[in-house]
Formats: sequence, structure tokens, C-alpha cells
Amino acid sequence: MAKSFNVAVAGATGAVGNQMLSCLEERDFPINNLKLLATSRSAGRKLRFKSEEIPVEELTETSFRGVDIGIFSAGGATSEKYAPFAAKDGCVVVDNSAAWRMDPDVPL
Repeated sequence: MAKSFNVAVAGATGAVGNQMLSCLEERDFPINNLKLLATSRSAGRKLRFKSEEIPVEELTETSFRGVDIGIFSAGGATSEKYAPFAAKDGCVVVDNSAAWRMDPDVPL
């Protein structure tokens, strides 16, 4: 059986977040569980992924517990605030912002 991953997308309701979801779906990325994360204003909305309606959850410091891969597409300030929590919880962080681009301790 192929490995599948627990994936979280921060900024899922934004234009870039929607594009990230489309890429995951088009490439049939092996997802075990998908968490859609955004601000409290967007929490409770539902987004379609494949044939499923998935509720959006509020992004918090504990959102990445049990997550294998965290995709950040919510802007630099959000990445700076929440990516360290995701990494601390053992999550591989993929950040689409400029927050960490010049940090020599962060691999690109």
C-alpha cells in the first residue's frame, strides 16, 4: 500500500490556497487527512476537495499536531507566526511566502 500523508493548507480560502488545493487534487497527491486552515472569519466555510466538502478550521498554534506536511499560502506574517509551531510538531513546512527565503538556517 502506498504511503499517504496528513496535510494541512494554511490560507486555504485565499486565491493561492485554492490553487494549492487544485494542484494537490490534479496530481492525486496521496492524502490520508486534509485540514483546511484560515482565519476565524473563514472558519466554518466548506471547500470542495475531490468529491468531499471539507470544513475550514481556524488556524491556531496547535493546528499542525498530527500533520505530516503543512502548506503555507497565507502571507509572510502568518508563516512567521505559525510555521515554527508546525515545525516543532514535526511537520514538514512548505511556505509560499517570503518569510524565510533569506534565512540561511531554512532549506529552500
